Amino acid sequence: MTAAPDDRDQDEGRDAERVLRELAAAGFPVHTLTDEQRAVFAALAPEELALVLDIKARLDAVEPEVTAHAAVAGAALF
Repeated sequence: MTAAPDDRDQDEGRDAERVLRELAAAGFPVHTLTDEQRAVFAALAPEELALVLDIKARLDAVEPEVTAHAAVAGAALF
């Protein structure tokens, strides 16, 4: 038995909201994105979301070094 179109729309809407909540919880500035950018992020597959969150975590882990370089080099390299 397949879901009715309205049910699929509601499921997709809940999935999109969950993705955006997860991104916001990870520190993505979701509120500053355009509607188009939010739509791209909201449509991420679970594997894509996991990859984006992993990359963000790795970038956050090296942030002090990047921030220091940006301050020293005037952000010329980053």
